[in-house]
Amino acid sequence: MERTTGRGEEAGRRRPARRAVLRAAFTTAVVAGTGGALTPVLLGNPGAPARPERNFVGPERFSEVYRGRDIRGTAGAVVAAAGAPHPGEAGAVAAAPGIDVRIDGRPLHVMRRADGSYLSVVNHYESFPTLLETARAAVDEIGTARLSAASPHTI
Repeated sequence: MERTTGRGEEAGRRRPARRAVLRAAFTTAVVAGTGGALTPVLLGNPGAPARPERNFVGPERFSEVYRGRDIRGTAGAVVAAAGAPHPGEAGAVAAAPGIDVRIDGRPLHVMRRADGSYLSVVNHYESFPTLLETARAAVDEIGTARLSAASPHTI
């Protein structure tokens, strides 16, 4: 005859401690959560929609009337710095694009970001994929006000 405890279990057999079960469950949850969070980073986020490439290949030009404002803009092509002549030599070309955006004839200071998007001095917390969208956002932001006639870089 075997000895049993009052709950029907064998005396020699031990159950896993509650702490060990909880520790194993917690460890499994942490590993699964970390794996789920890092999978898009390590695999290049295959579930995300494809972003269009923003390689600046040719000049961008536009001229339109948007909300009663005359918007005009141009951006020149980017020239590789390697092999380019030094400034001041014949045939020298700037290594950065020449960006000129005007709203009602007044210059809008626009900067190009490393990812190819643009931001303006009027709306510098948000970037836009094209110069036209940048100029339209500036018009939306300034409303009926006019841009300053002076360049922001003059003293």
